[in-house]
Amino acid sequence: MKIAMLGSGFIARFYADSLHAQRRRDIIHSVYSRNPDNASRFARDYGCTHVTSDMEEAVAHPETEVVVISLSNDMHEPAVALCAKHRKHVLCTKPLGRNAEEALRMMRMVEEAGVFGGYLEDLCYTPKFLKSLASVRQGGIGRVLWTRSREAHPGPHSDWFWDRSKSGGGAIIDLGCHCVEIGRNFIGKEVRPVEVMCWADTQVHPIDAEDHAVGLVRYASGAIGQFEVSWCFRGGMDLRDEVAGTEGTIWMNNFLRTGFEMFSTGKGGDYVAEKAEANTGWLFPVGDEVHELGYPHMFTDMFESIEKGRDAQETFYDGYVVNAILDAAYRSAASKAWEPVQLPVWRGAETAEPIKGYKSFDEKYYLIKEEVLPNGVTKRILKDKVTGEVVSRDL
Repeated sequence: MKIAMLGSGFIARFYADSLHAQRRRDIIHSVYSRNPDNASRFARDYGCTHVTSDMEEAVAHPETEVVVISLSNDMHEPAVALCAKHRKHVLCTKPLGRNAEEALRMMRMVEEAGVFGGYLEDLCYTPKFLKSLASVRQGGIGRVLWTRSREAHPGPHSDWFWDRSKSGGGAIIDLGCHCVEIGRNFIGKEVRPVEVMCWADTQVHPIDAEDHAVGLVRYASGAIGQFEVSWCFRGGMDLRDEVAGTEGTIWMNNFLRTGFEMFSTGKGGDYVAEKAEANTGWLFPVGDEVHELGYPHMFTDMFESIEKGRDAQETFYDGYVVNAILDAAYRSAASKAWEPVQLPVWRGAETAEPIKGYKSFDEKYYLIKEEVLPNGVTKRILKDKVTGEVVSRDL
């Protein structure tokens, strides 16, 4: 397919590296940028035949089949509107909108135009994530009780991220969108997010948005999705996920500690990894950064979904739900209380079976815990089903 890339900066180059390396038959033929020099440099690097500083010209170009939006958050809605107007399939970087109202309008635009809308949530396509998600869906860790997703680094690379009017917020909108969607996938997208408790503060940077936040998302099943986000973390990018279920646990370290370490005096001055703050001392490079961050799997899913006429794993609807959860997080950070997730459009289940994993030991007792002690004795902690009495039985 022939692609129009809207944007020519940091994320656009990540996308282009992946697109031209993975399927190899999807070609970026056009690039739009408000900065002509950046656009020309991008076109040279990726072999684009069409360069423009007019966004509609790139979208409406007769050879454009798919549009990839890699613009600042405030430009997502105008770009999606052009794609809907000219009936071009559209893939939009995260977050979908600056808030749920914007995201809902974008979702309705593509649905009413009958075009494909893909939500480019790359961290839901990393190899470790996909493997873990398959295990969860196969019942490998039982029912999911709790998820924790953390993304922390020294702060974003472009000026617009730091301008709340353009970005829609700070670390929550920038990083929390990843963490929330990771949790939704593990808990189950059909399970309704009910309410959010969030703490947020501006601790380091002279900005009008938060640079550090921690939140809890409660789901209808009783499961909790925890997110930790920061623009104040020093030393690179800390990217970790955990999932706890009734029958097991998953732990993932995606960045910072990858099993690849090297020491350098800095003589070479080479790029180490995204958000790395130094090129001297002990370093933690990433072997194939594009692959480890999920871009190849993401674009393969997107383009195969377009070809086969199906929804992608991550859709505009998913982006809208994420924005609604983040809106509740911002309200909670202000009110210091649990805030409901407002979802005027909800396509999942209305109710969810509560997570109750009580195990029967026999007709009389529930099994609370069983373990082998250092002396070889097996200890069982039991609870009487009728009286509630807790007792111990050793073997």
